[in-house]
Amino acid sequence: MNNKWPSSKAGKVFRALIKIGWEIKRHKSSSHMVLEKVGYANYIWAFNNNDELGSKMLSRIAKHTGLKVDDL
Repeated sequence: MNNKWPSSKAGKVFRALIKIGWEIKRHKSSSHMVLEKVGYANYIWAFNNNDELGSKMLSRIAKHTGLKVDDL
């Protein structure tokens, strides 16, 4: 398994989170949503679809959401 995170657009990462079971709990604005998944603390998604997320940010997201490189 590859542990190196490639930079990715936020929209692609968001779709991957939905695919692995995250759901929108609250939608505060166009770029701020509260996501929920059983077994995890709520996660605040604060990115626009076209934002480029680098490897460090993806690593942080993965730490809180269980996202894996292969999910992208």
